[in-house]
Amino acid sequence: MNPITIRLLNQQLVAPQFSDPAEVVGYMGAMQAQEYRMMRWAVAMRTRRPSHKAFKKAFDSGQIIRLHLMRGTWQLVSAEDYWMMIGLCAPKAIAVTRGWMSSNKISIPDDELYHVRDILALTAADLGSATKEDIVQALADKDIRMDDHRLSYHIRMAEMSGTLCSGELLPMKATYALTANKVKPTAQMDRDEALAYFTRKYFQSRQPATLEDFVWWSGLNVSDCRKGIALLGDSIHVEKWKGRNFYLTDDCRTRGFRKGKFLLIPPYDEYLISYKSRDIVLPPEHRHHAHNNSGIFQPVIAYDGTVCGNWSPFKDDCQATFFAGQSGRAERFDERSSIAEHFSEADSKGITEAWQSYLSNTWRIVKSLVGAKKVTTAKTVANQA
Repeated sequence: MNPITIRLLNQQLVAPQFSDPAEVVGYMGAMQAQEYRMMRWAVAMRTRRPSHKAFKKAFDSGQIIRLHLMRGTWQLVSAEDYWMMIGLCAPKAIAVTRGWMSSNKISIPDDELYHVRDILALTAADLGSATKEDIVQALADKDIRMDDHRLSYHIRMAEMSGTLCSGELLPMKATYALTANKVKPTAQMDRDEALAYFTRKYFQSRQPATLEDFVWWSGLNVSDCRKGIALLGDSIHVEKWKGRNFYLTDDCRTRGFRKGKFLLIPPYDEYLISYKSRDIVLPPEHRHHAHNNSGIFQPVIAYDGTVCGNWSPFKDDCQATFFAGQSGRAERFDERSSIAEHFSEADSKGITEAWQSYLSNTWRIVKSLVGAKKVTTAKTVANQA
């Protein structure tokens, strides 16, 4: 088993099978959307022809929904899975959120919770897409004032109750809509059916993955995760790799990988955050370059699936630092180092193409650098444009 290749293929990061962003989100089950701007690239890079316009269309039409859910964090889910996810995951997510409130010494009594929720719902219904500033004003009109931290918990609880969901996609600012006006009702699943469906979505899109990976990602209890796997029966099996048990589905993708591909991976991407077993693609000695112990994830570069550097998504040119070369050795590159000294011309072209694909999906246009004779790193790739 080659776990890196299999993860790349089944995460749709190489040889993607989908053209529609909503299909990607539906296939993945849920995708962490902590960074409002970069969630678009996380989806787009998993489509055959990345398009920010296609993402916005799917988001604005309600085919893709953003809300706080698993682990109490921002997620993208498909409209067809929304109500199933609320039923299965929201109770545990609400309990986690209440724990955070308690640790922050914030107590919201039920009468306040329901009164504010009604105001949030009316505001979202009246405006179609309400910003946080709109919500603050609506509360002030009712002579209700609170700090931003307390308000954020009210909004999260309204999302996890199925009252609010994402509104219109704006460049920098989240908006909220009334779920009843955005997401159509779907046929209700019983809990075992929903658990099996949810479990299969995880393993088909993240395989090979361990039980511990699934427990972490789903936010569910260990017993629920074990039951979900058991419910899949013969459609899932175990393969042992380096002493660990990994689950794979009967339709696991193993063909279509080609060497020599660079990926510019956004922060909080499912390629890392889906797992506890990140060491498969991220050498442990370089873990601090990708995320810290507080759960803050950085944008990373992967070469043939192995995380080897960082990049800056919001710069005018591509600024990248490589901390591991193709050999896996720890190598530090700075502004004075040339990527051509360590990578072939084909590899330099690969980084350039990855950067240009990203730029075309972030409302920026740059001159093509394919065929450029020299590409430098740490202030890199596109600074010649």
